[in-house]
Amino acid sequence: MAQSPSISITKAGTPETGIAVAFMGEDGALGPLAKALFEGSSGALDKAVAATAFKGKSASLLDVVAPGGLTLDRVLLVGTGKAADLTADAMLKLGGTVMGKLKEMKAAEVTVLFERPDGEEADVALAAEFGLGLRLRAYDWDKHKTVKKDEAPPKMKVAIATEHHSKAKKVFGDLEEVAAGVELARDLVNEAPNVLGPVEFAAIAADLEKVGVEVEILTDKDMKKLGMGALLGVAQGSARPARMAVMSWNGGKSKEAPIAFVGKGVVFDTGGISIKPAAGMEDMKGDMGGAAAVTGLMRALAGRKAKVNVVGVIGLVENMPDGNAYRPGDILTSMSGQTIEVINTDAEGRLVLADALWYTKETFKPAFMINLATLTGAVMVALGTQHAGLFSNDDALADNLYKAGQATGEKLWRLPLGPDYDKLIDSRFADMKNTGGRYGGSITAAQFLKRFVGETPWAHLDVAGTAMCSADTEINRSWGSGFGVRLLDRLVRDTCEK
Repeated sequence: MAQSPSISITKAGTPETGIAVAFMGEDGALGPLAKALFEGSSGALDKAVAATAFKGKSASLLDVVAPGGLTLDRVLLVGTGKAADLTADAMLKLGGTVMGKLKEMKAAEVTVLFERPDGEEADVALAAEFGLGLRLRAYDWDKHKTVKKDEAPPKMKVAIATEHHSKAKKVFGDLEEVAAGVELARDLVNEAPNVLGPVEFAAIAADLEKVGVEVEILTDKDMKKLGMGALLGVAQGSARPARMAVMSWNGGKSKEAPIAFVGKGVVFDTGGISIKPAAGMEDMKGDMGGAAAVTGLMRALAGRKAKVNVVGVIGLVENMPDGNAYRPGDILTSMSGQTIEVINTDAEGRLVLADALWYTKETFKPAFMINLATLTGAVMVALGTQHAGLFSNDDALADNLYKAGQATGEKLWRLPLGPDYDKLIDSRFADMKNTGGRYGGSITAAQFLKRFVGETPWAHLDVAGTAMCSADTEINRSWGSGFGVRLLDRLVRDTCEK
C-alpha cells in the first residue's frame, strides 16, 4: 500500500522550506503567522490573490509557486469562509480537502499554519480534527498494483504548527488511533475475496492482541457444538470454513457489564442458490463491511485505551452455491432454538447475525448491543448512500446514535419497527422465514434480527449504502469507507466513558 504521511503537531511558527499552508477568511482576514508570511513575500502573495478570483471562501484553494522574498517552494492558501463556520466537522473536511491538493502536488515537506483568521485563539480540538481529515484523505489502497519504486511519490511529512501544541498533540494522538481503526476497516473491505476468507479475516482480528485486545476464535466445530445452525447453514456451500471472532477490550471497571458490537462478515456473497445477477457481483467482496467496522472499532478503542469494557463479535462466512449449499425451503435451527424457513438464500446476513446476536446476548449479558451489516439493498432505495438505516428497540440508544452520527458526519436515519411488520416474517412451516417480501425489506430484516436480542437494548445499523462503493467525500476516495468506526467511537466517548 502507499506510504501514509507523517503528520505531527508542532509549536507555532513560520517555515523556511517546503510548502506552507495558510488560512484566509472570507473577508480576507489572516492570522498572525499568515500575515508574517504575506509580509515576507514582498507583496508577491498579495499580488497573487489580487490576480485571481480567490476570496477566502470555505474550502477554496490557491496554489502560489515560489513566491518572491520567501525561501519556500510554494504557498497553499486555504479559504476558511466565515468565522462562525469553523466547526469541528468543517475542519475535518477542510483537512481532507487540503490533503487531496497536497497529494496532487506530490508534496514532500508541508507546514500548516493552523490559526484562526479572525484572530481568536485556535481551539486544540479543531487542530486535531484538521489533522484527522488530513490522514483519512491520505489513505490509498494500492496493495495489488505493481508500481515501480521510482514512480512512487516521496513520503509526505506534514507539521501542523499551532498554539498550545502540547494539548493539541494529546487530542490528535487519540484521533490517530481512531484513524488507524478506520484504515483497518477500509483495508478489510477493499481486500480481494480470494485473499480474505473467513479464516484469514479471523487471523487479522486475532492480530489485535498486539494492541491489548483479548481475542477468541470459534471454529466451525465450536459453533456446531453451540448449535449455530443459522450461521453454519449459510457457510455450508463454501469450501472455506466459517469462523467467529470474539474480541474483548477491558478498559472499564472489572464488574461493569460490557457494551457489545456485532458485525456481519460475509466475505463474499454470491447469493447462494438464489444467485445474484453477474453484473456488479464483484462488489460483494464488501459484504463484510459490518464486521470490518467492528474490527476497526476494537482497534480504535484499544489504541486510545478507552475507559470502557467492550466486546466485538463478528460472524465470518462465505455464501456459495455448491452441491452442499443450503436451499430455499430448508428449515434451519438457530442457536436460540428458534427455527427459520429459508425463502431466499440471498437473505443470508440476517442468519449469520441471528446466531451472533444470540451468542453475544447469552454469553456477555451486555448493557446494550449494536450490530452493523450491509444487510439490504432496500435501505439504499430508501436512504441512498448518505445515511445508514437505524433500527432500535430503545429510544435512548437510538437518540445517542443519531447524535453521534451528526457529530461525525457518519449519519443515520431511524426507520420504524412494529408488530404489523413482524407478521410479514411469520412462516407456515417454522417459527419465522428469512424474508418478508419485496416491500419494507430493510424493516422486515430488522424485525427478524429483533427476535434474537430479547430484552437487551439493541440497535441495528444497515450500512449497505455507506460501507462500500459510497459517494466520494472530502475525507475518503477509497471504495471501502470504514463507515461506523468514527460513529461508534464517538458514541462510546460521549455516553459510555467516565
